[in-house]
Amino acid sequence: MTWLRALAVLPLFIPALASATCPPAGSTRESLAALKAKQFAVPDAAERAALVKGLLGCLGAPDPALRDGIAYEALTRWLRDGALDTAALRGLRDALQGLLAGADAEGFRKPFAALVLSEVARVDRVKPWMTAEERTAMVEAAARYVESVRDYRGFDAATGWRHGVAHGSDWLMQLSLNPALERAQADRILAAVATQAVPERAHAYVFGEPERLARPVLFLARRGLYSEEEWRAWLAALLPRLGDASKAYKDAAWLARRHDLRAFLLSLLVGADEQLASALRATLKQVP
Repeated sequence: MTWLRALAVLPLFIPALASATCPPAGSTRESLAALKAKQFAVPDAAERAALVKGLLGCLGAPDPALRDGIAYEALTRWLRDGALDTAALRGLRDALQGLLAGADAEGFRKPFAALVLSEVARVDRVKPWMTAEERTAMVEAAARYVESVRDYRGFDAATGWRHGVAHGSDWLMQLSLNPALERAQADRILAAVATQAVPERAHAYVFGEPERLARPVLFLARRGLYSEEEWRAWLAALLPRLGDASKAYKDAAWLARRHDLRAFLLSLLVGADEQLASALRATLKQVP
């Protein structure tokens, strides 16, 4: 029954994937600002459903007032208020994951789709609605998104946030907090985090990405899924990502990777329990 309803709902979102019209048809900047002033209260279910679909096109808008201040805030409010039923959640999830595909030259659409997906995942954490198979698929989708990020732009005074790594980390964090998470899914999350903790493409993080990457790891550590020896092995595997040891302190890319690794390890250390902290201290001593 629920799958049939989901299939019925999904086509309603498809136009939003093909169109980036923002404000959406039937809305203006002024009407959306008025909606925000009312804390996005939309009593009529049909009107709200139309706005959910329409605001997907605003997630890629270069105007932060529309993208972040309206689309993200509205969708988050409705998700946290429980305003979407299971069929609508499935339709929204699939539409958002569709927004992760293809080119994104401006660099806004994918990070903000990932950020809203973190809220979709949160709904499942608070009140489960996904099947085990769907949850596994979402973990894989989130991991692949994080691993795929190559646009490291963060904040711009004119256009606001992009922040792909941080937003993807928020998605992984919500999944790591889910009580239904299994060990294999936790392993997949850790594998994804590792790729961006020390990115292959040398980039020195300056917008708080290491702290955001640390969060899913810290929440996984609290679950007791891993022994101290396993944490030591996972952390030690980050060291080779620094690259050619002969370039230590002689190469800008190597220095950027060292910066990121230490920032990540220190971010973990701040919130680590004793078991993880012991493994972290051992790893920090090995960083050149």
